[in-house]
Amino acid sequence: MEVDLYTAILGGEIIVATLTGKVKLKLAAGTQNGTKVKLKGKGFPVYDKEGIFGDLYLNYVVKIPSSLTAEEKKLFEQLANLRNHE
Repeated sequence: MEVDLYTAILGGEIIVATLTGKVKLKLAAGTQNGTKVKLKGKGFPVYDKEGIFGDLYLNYVVKIPSSLTAEEKKLFEQLANLRNHE
């Protein structure tokens, strides 16, 4: 499941499509690439058990911008400088 960089850093909500409809998930600030989440009962139907569904597992992939404007680059450099001075 792709998550944009800003939502991963700041936290927020994402919408996930499941077999039974869309689900809104809250992401904590600082969500890391590769974070795994289990949505209980939102997966495939269980064979021979009517109305029972398995779990759906998500693996968050933080999407890093492939290009930046000059202003965005400058802002990221300022953030990097702040982090280096801690």
